[in-house]
Amino acid sequence: MSYKEFVVEKSRIIPGVLIIKPSINWDLRGNIYSTYNRNLYAGLIEKEMDFIHDKFALSHHNVLRGLHGDEKTWKLVSCVFGEIYEVVVDMRPESQTYKKWDAFSLNSDEYRQVLIPPGFVNGYYVKSKEAVFHYKLAYEGDYIDAGQQITIAWNDPSLNIKWPCTEPILQARDKVLENK
Repeated sequence: MSYKEFVVEKSRIIPGVLIIKPSINWDLRGNIYSTYNRNLYAGLIEKEMDFIHDKFALSHHNVLRGLHGDEKTWKLVSCVFGEIYEVVVDMRPESQTYKKWDAFSLNSDEYRQVLIPPGFVNGYYVKSKEAVFHYKLAYEGDYIDAGQQITIAWNDPSLNIKWPCTEPILQARDKVLENK
């Protein structure tokens, strides 16, 4: 599927997860590109849903954030500075791809985005010295914050995710799960 400002590809492993590549216009000043077009995304999300909440996270090298998600939030994620290894896991028990995962290299050279449907968890590992990760969120009702999210250990043996690290820096809620 292709649009004027975007190229949209499907995950090779998990139906419903999309990789979106913007058209980047370079000149002697640098570049410019679009990160969101309401008309495009309205056609990609299965029901009428508006993106209503944006978050940015600055992380240092060797930080691993996730795996977190919920059953109602669409996430459009990207790396606007640096480089990350993004992992998406299907946590819908009724799905044929339950507990299957896919990984994507996201960086500030290509500005690719990943559109993640509800019922999935995602996490990322920072490969560069620093990285800025952008979350664009669409959900109905109140935002589901950390205490109510699905949280899976980054190294859960049932998932067998191939991370590019063995001893990442984790936040407290992820560190607790690491050794279970």
